[in-house]
Amino acid sequence: MKEKKPADVILRPKRQITLPREVCNQLGIQPGDILEVTVEDCTLIARPRKAVALEALKEIQQAFDRSGVTEQVLLEAGRRIRREVAGERYGANT
Repeated sequence: MKEKKPADVILRPKRQITLPREVCNQLGIQPGDILEVTVEDCTLIARPRKAVALEALKEIQQAFDRSGVTEQVLLEAGRRIRREVAGERYGANT
């Protein structure tokens, strides 16, 4: 993302701000989107929640790649565990 000059925003009485259209365009956000807001060293950082979720998904995918666990092995383990839990809770043998 190409960095632009800072934009001024005003904090309103109900602690609301309006983001300039250019900032929204840079972030790829629209009205109704959720932002994750954090403070680091007196700096306000706002990131689109969908970007945070995509980063987390990428980290999970990388962890699976490093582990060597295949999707098939994971699915089979999930099915086995569901059968065991169902058997313990409901006496079901599925």
